[in-house]
Amino acid sequence: MGFLRKIFRSFSEKEISKLQPKVDQILSLEEEYSKLTDEQLKNKTEEFKVRLKNGETLDDILVEAFATVREASWRVLGMKHYPVQLIGGMILHQGSISEMKTGEGKTLVATLPAYLNALEGKGVHVVTVNDYLAERDKDWMGKVYRYLGLSVGCVLYGLTQRERQEAYNADITYATNNQLGFDYLRDNMEIYKEDTVQRGLHYAIVDEVDSILIDEARTPLIISGQGEESTDMYLKADTFVKTLEGRILDPEETEKNKLDMLLEDVKLETVDFVVDEKRKSATLTEQGTEKAEKFFGIENLSDAENMELAHHINQALKARNTMHNDIDYVVKDDEILIVDEFTGRIMQGRRYSDGLHQALEAKEGVNIKSEQKTLATITFQNFFRMYDKLAGMTGTAMTEKDEFAEIYNSDVIEAPTNRPVIRIDENDRVYVNEKAKFNAVVEEIKEAHATGQPILVGTVSIEKSEYLSSLLKKQRIPHEVLNAKQHAREAEIVAQAGEFGKITIATNMAGRGTDIVLGGNPEYMAKAEMRKRGIEEYLIDEADGYAETSDEEIIEARKIFAELKKQFKEKTDENAKKVLEAGGLLIIGTERHESRRIDNQLRGRSGRQGDPGRSRFFVSLEDDLMRLFGGQALKRFTSFPEDEPIEAGILSKAIQRAQARVEANNFSTRKRVLEYDNVMNKQREVIYGERNAVLNGDNIKESIMTMLQTVIDESVDLFCNSSTKKSDWELVGLKNYLADICVPANKWTTLEVTSIEKLKVDLLNIAKSIYEVKEEHIGSEQMREIERIILLKVVDQKWMDHIDAMDQLKQNIGARAIGNEDPVRAYANEGYEMFNELNHSIREDTIRFLFRVEAESKLEREKVAKAERESLEGAADETPRQRTVSRKVGRNDLCPCGSGKKYKNCHGKNE
Repeated sequence: MGFLRKIFRSFSEKEISKLQPKVDQILSLEEEYSKLTDEQLKNKTEEFKVRLKNGETLDDILVEAFATVREASWRVLGMKHYPVQLIGGMILHQGSISEMKTGEGKTLVATLPAYLNALEGKGVHVVTVNDYLAERDKDWMGKVYRYLGLSVGCVLYGLTQRERQEAYNADITYATNNQLGFDYLRDNMEIYKEDTVQRGLHYAIVDEVDSILIDEARTPLIISGQGEESTDMYLKADTFVKTLEGRILDPEETEKNKLDMLLEDVKLETVDFVVDEKRKSATLTEQGTEKAEKFFGIENLSDAENMELAHHINQALKARNTMHNDIDYVVKDDEILIVDEFTGRIMQGRRYSDGLHQALEAKEGVNIKSEQKTLATITFQNFFRMYDKLAGMTGTAMTEKDEFAEIYNSDVIEAPTNRPVIRIDENDRVYVNEKAKFNAVVEEIKEAHATGQPILVGTVSIEKSEYLSSLLKKQRIPHEVLNAKQHAREAEIVAQAGEFGKITIATNMAGRGTDIVLGGNPEYMAKAEMRKRGIEEYLIDEADGYAETSDEEIIEARKIFAELKKQFKEKTDENAKKVLEAGGLLIIGTERHESRRIDNQLRGRSGRQGDPGRSRFFVSLEDDLMRLFGGQALKRFTSFPEDEPIEAGILSKAIQRAQARVEANNFSTRKRVLEYDNVMNKQREVIYGERNAVLNGDNIKESIMTMLQTVIDESVDLFCNSSTKKSDWELVGLKNYLADICVPANKWTTLEVTSIEKLKVDLLNIAKSIYEVKEEHIGSEQMREIERIILLKVVDQKWMDHIDAMDQLKQNIGARAIGNEDPVRAYANEGYEMFNELNHSIREDTIRFLFRVEAESKLEREKVAKAERESLEGAADETPRQRTVSRKVGRNDLCPCGSGKKYKNCHGKNE
């Protein structure tokens, strides 16, 4: 591993050496830019935009743009980018992943590429792990962007659609990965362009990139809900169909005198429907259509606004008259299970799409599983791979460099630290059981606390953090606990975790996005004091802002805030000296995590910017990692004395092997999730492309005509085999089939059938002439909108059913492995077939309803389904994490954004 590590480091060093000349150029501009007036510095933004329009590239202006941000940051924040931060910024700009140690200022680094890329006017997304960090960084770094004339937005949970649009239309937008992903899915469910919120996926800078693109990649984003038509519509359609009388087409009707019958006048049927057993189709007659209109209380079943009802009736007809129990399917355990017609085996996980499965459930009286459907879904891998350019930063990416390269095509480059890391990482202490381990942890805490050394104790769960807290309480040792139950106080607790004598017990919440300043954080202390004095929350935020104001209350708050920060700075500086003398921040890990990266994140809280520090992990043979993945070698140590740490090199290797096993398993899981979603992703691109054409107001008549030609060609090929004699062509079946779609039966009397190709051309010409007459009657402009309305509705309805069917297939297809069949390959193959069926169905229904539309039809765009739930569904071996959308937040409730403020003082202050 040391050899590989050396190779990887040499790659990073090689890449950094290429960037060093530009770093030198940026630094050389420092004196020149420091002499610019505020106005001159701000004018740089417009100058850069003009130069880009005139043909220069972002790389051409990088040096000057970075120098501009560096100077602006100094004037606004009192922070000037170190040379290593300039390197980090360039790594991000080129679309790579920058590994930067904790405390190296990743938040500030992001301002450089974010500003540079925002100059293109296409939007930059800075992605954070939670709403709190998104809003914090927007407020904090946003001062630099606003000073330079760029707009900044922040997408948080609970924002209105208009607020989201404004945030995404900003030059730079801060948001969590969840918000971005769900907004993408929701946009592709909208029916008007003006209702979408995102304007494209151009450039993303992902903070804590390993957490978002690796750890959370096992949890697909899912929006689920119920269609406009509830499941009782299947029952109503089935009830209606049971009242009808029909007949089965006699094979003689399609075998004898076909050409003569074809040219006969259309005869009125005396039944309600006819069944073509060969084609497994059932269609209503005029008589049946009249009965349907009477039964459902509508005027015209053929009107486009009734297309869902017509669809339900057709599927009920098919279920009742062409699908047979114990032949096409079986009923078992309140479920309809499909039988493979070729093997006779149950096709586990398969569901008929397009509502046919629900129609069968209604027919057989079993539970109709359509109340909750997956309306939209995507994995984080496929979502983030859609960005034109993707970059990321974290303190721990090197261990996953292969996965970043394989999945995201991204290099990981290790940026140097501004100052050498002098933290001491001590060997693990391993104990026989958990009780002995925690006793040792308490003793370590007592010993370090006696010197005043601040201590951060990491635990793997809320339960363990509270257990350790109870042990410390028995010893009367003062401490703070930070876990999900205290998330509202996160900023406050973390800000003071570096104070002299402070003890903080934390779950992984304290592992990322936090900066523990030795001696304490004067800014947070000042804000806390202002709150004690009763100064309103919004005034505190404004007091920390850069923008000019004439508001006397804000001006007074700024004066108070500045004075308090000065006072607390003096106090924390004295405190910091004592902490440094005590050895800096001590990190104690109470258990090894499944991933080495999480351990490294915890360690990285200490030793920032060359500060001293120390870290040690305590492990027991009863820990989950050791128990489940440690292997047989650990059993020999179970008889060791409880209170003595086990000193054995084999244990360190066992821990490393255990973590490597878990990491490999997790990578395999993530890769499998992606393999499944890749099948859906190709289909999603096609469907969303069709939707976007509609939402963009494109003229889709050409596409409609292509659909028409395809429908006719496929229909002719279905009924007329070119390799057989003309007398064997099923022309009557073709006539009946197309009469229901686009060519009325009475139009066939003018046809002269001599060849298949001529028949296709003649039928297409007849259909086009009918369509042109219809368009002339309705009006071209209105017809274009009708085309968009119908295509959008058909696509959405069938896509929703298709997703549901694919989801059912995926959940159960794992059983195929028993028969030595690769489940992913089976899913891809069957998914491809299902998608072809989907496209065929979309074409036919779109043409069918367009040919039935009349000038009097009142058509409007409407959603076919309502999103009711957003969730992050875990992999099979994880507990699903679901988030139900809350509709109302009380004024005195905590704000849903996670800031810890009351709603009335946060996102509800303007209500």
